[in-house]
Amino acid sequence: MPVFNVTLKENAPAAELEKAKQAYKDNGGEIKHEFTLIKGFTVEVPDDKVGVFQSNEHIHVEQDGEVRTQ
Repeated sequence: MPVFNVTLKENAPAAELEKAKQAYKDNGGEIKHEFTLIKGFTVEVPDDKVGVFQSNEHIHVEQDGEVRTQ
């Protein structure tokens, strides 16, 4: 299953983050990590549910991946 980073957009109400977590869980997602410095989490999602959340106006969703500095 693909893994995604989900973060709350700047002007979104804080309650939207909890709603997003519950929505992912309700759709077979598994929260892998919750961030402490930013409002967000990492979630593993079934392949058939990937596109469902990418149009939410309160959260930003991006696929997790390797980051390199050089």
